[in-house]
Amino acid sequence: MKSSVLPDKLISTRKDRHRFFNFGVLPPFLFFLSLFILYYGYEPLRLTRNAYVHDHSKYEGEDCDLYMGRWVPELRGSSYTNSSCRTIPDWKNCFLQGRKDRDFLNWRWKPVKCELPRFDPEMFLEIVRGKTMAFIGDSLARNQMESLLCLLSQVDTPVDIYKDSENRFHTWRFADHDFTLKVFWSRFLVNGEEIVINGTLSSSFELHVDRVDEKWTSELPGVDYAIISSGHWFFRKIYVYDGSNLTGCVYCNEPNVNSFGPERALGLALRSSMNHIKNCKNCKSGLVTVLRMFSPAHFENGTWNTGGMCRRTSPYTEREVTLDGTYLQFWKVQLEEFERVRLASHGGDWRRFGVLDITRAMLMRPDGHVGEFSGNKWARAYSDCLHWCLPGPIDVWNEFLMSYLRKLAR
Repeated sequence: MKSSVLPDKLISTRKDRHRFFNFGVLPPFLFFLSLFILYYGYEPLRLTRNAYVHDHSKYEGEDCDLYMGRWVPELRGSSYTNSSCRTIPDWKNCFLQGRKDRDFLNWRWKPVKCELPRFDPEMFLEIVRGKTMAFIGDSLARNQMESLLCLLSQVDTPVDIYKDSENRFHTWRFADHDFTLKVFWSRFLVNGEEIVINGTLSSSFELHVDRVDEKWTSELPGVDYAIISSGHWFFRKIYVYDGSNLTGCVYCNEPNVNSFGPERALGLALRSSMNHIKNCKNCKSGLVTVLRMFSPAHFENGTWNTGGMCRRTSPYTEREVTLDGTYLQFWKVQLEEFERVRLASHGGDWRRFGVLDITRAMLMRPDGHVGEFSGNKWARAYSDCLHWCLPGPIDVWNEFLMSYLRKLAR
């Protein structure tokens, strides 16, 4: 089976003499002085909550690209803990599973020309009051939903009201704000079935890019906000069909079959999915669709099944990583499909198609993955360098989401 993780060469790095220094050993006054010296040129960190969530004069200006920036120290850490949020799955509760370092929580995303406001659960819940939001995609879509669940649970207690037998479709209710949060699991967004050979699953798939997965599209008419994503399942052997025609294959190298890169198959699946949403007759007229871009994995010294690990405890700087190779191709095709559907919506409200361009920011966060701390005794030989700890850097995805929704509400 093809790994869902790319080779190490796709993420290029350079050593940074500051990155491995443990600031925790310094006396308090030297700790603060060191942060100022190392990051001089940035504004002093604001320590009051109101400075972030109520004064927006310096945030998200029209000329500001929130997704171009770097990670800088944040002394306050996460706004929730694995104790204050009771909905964290055990296998993403890294502290529960034995992770000792906490420095990976002490960073915030700093755009180049402005500030990204800290997540404000009260503001978010007011924006979505009376609405339904669904995260649609694979397990990383669920990872983001679980982060949002924790962030919002600090001001309103969510009630688990539904889950299917496989826990792939799950619904939570925030009664005080009449807000419903859902997750719809779908590997490819379109119909994809694993090929069975002699009664055994083969790890190869047949993908029908012209047929959007009805399991989530049947639920779409009841949704006000759809957060859609896909990616890592395309790093497998996939036979791509359009109708009954085999148009190509990913990782096949078979005679008389067109060879597709995984990014091409992803692009076709996204195009069908976004077109379905744009042309949905039964959907709400105000449906907002947000495409969450590709989330990189960070395996080092191997892949997921060849001993690859992710043991770093601090972020990369923007000079240490380069978005290239297949990750760059995935990012490009996602952006192209987003622009395609947005331009095709010129007769409607194109502002209702948004994007969370998290790829560059998360490329710098090898320290935030579950890694060896999943608690799965059957997978001790493997590290999960794909999914993200809760709390952790994935929480910034929902800060980006809140920023988009607030702009939309203006």
